[in-house]
Amino acid sequence: MPVLFGAFDRHNFGDLLFPHLLAALLPGRAFDFCGLAERDLRIFGGHRVTPLPARPMQLIHAGGELLTCTAWQAAVMLLDPAAAAEAIARYDADPAAAAAWAARQLGTSRSMPYVVGRDALAPGGKLIFNAVGGVEWDVLSAAQRDEVKATLRQADWLSVRDHVTQAALLAEGIAAPLCPDPAVMVEQCFGEVIRQHRQQGAVKAIRDAFPLGYLACQFSADFADDASLDALAQGLSRVAAATGLGVALFRAGAAPWHDDPALLEKLQRRLPPGTARLFPSLHLWDLCALIAASRGVVGSSLHGRIVALAYGLPRVSLMPPQPGRRPDKRTAFAETWEPDAIPRSVTVDRIEPALMQALAVPADLLRENAASLRARYLQSQAQWAGLLTP
Repeated sequence: MPVLFGAFDRHNFGDLLFPHLLAALLPGRAFDFCGLAERDLRIFGGHRVTPLPARPMQLIHAGGELLTCTAWQAAVMLLDPAAAAEAIARYDADPAAAAAWAARQLGTSRSMPYVVGRDALAPGGKLIFNAVGGVEWDVLSAAQRDEVKATLRQADWLSVRDHVTQAALLAEGIAAPLCPDPAVMVEQCFGEVIRQHRQQGAVKAIRDAFPLGYLACQFSADFADDASLDALAQGLSRVAAATGLGVALFRAGAAPWHDDPALLEKLQRRLPPGTARLFPSLHLWDLCALIAASRGVVGSSLHGRIVALAYGLPRVSLMPPQPGRRPDKRTAFAETWEPDAIPRSVTVDRIEPALMQALAVPADLLRENAASLRARYLQSQAQWAGLLTP
């Protein structure tokens, strides 16, 4: 049976979406949904995920920032929060010990475990990399880069989702065409499911609370310092006052190193009473519906941005504090695929002007951008779907 492979084994918005999208876009096929660990995320709208079977005939890397996810990062993000904190405290300052621990945890010696090569496939099998990312390529060690390069050179198909990853690989002698992230297809593939979730439960409660509309707002644990929270509150307060929109605070990922519910509560307390509500659901289709029913999205989640794009909505990405010179996957994606009129990534002190700029972008431009990326995605997928046997 063909394998869809990725980080579907943890709660992260985009990773939960990918297997749904690829299965819908490749109809008439049954798939194994595989990651690094056995997990059942169906309670969150995800899948029951299993480790890779022995020697599949077809393996599709379904998307995401897979090319630069190290074994250490992968192993920590598969833990519960308490165990993750313990592992970070014990190993974060000792890369060699961290790598050895990660290998034990994951049961693989691969330093880049979400990049699976031909040696895992049956003879004559097909190896696909679909719209993958790796903007932090230069942060990897030479050994890690060599491991990924060797695998990518074995692929039957490789596409990447942003110009930064494309340029990094080209400098290594690997040519990869661009393809938008699969999440640009979410409205076309799952519009009816999302419409149903808009009318019920947690999404309906937010819509009822803010009859003039709301902004969907999310941010990761990178924004935990008081200065960032204060700047977020100031910017959102001014936009809410100017527009009459409420603020729905949501989490796009519950895995370690993702979103912290305590930070959402801290931000809510900093905002004027009645301005913001916490969105309690972590269910995939509730998150999509919250975004789809919003007037716009502001957050650090790339897939929060891309789902807003798919629905032709204004969006602003938040750049984590003090990123140094490390490339930013949100900026890279927006630079590659979105018109200049739409804000890209901004620091927290620039939320107000960026949101006001985004809200003023003509709706036709937003809809045309979404339609063009759907066409580009389907064009790319058609080039590798023909490699798969029925």
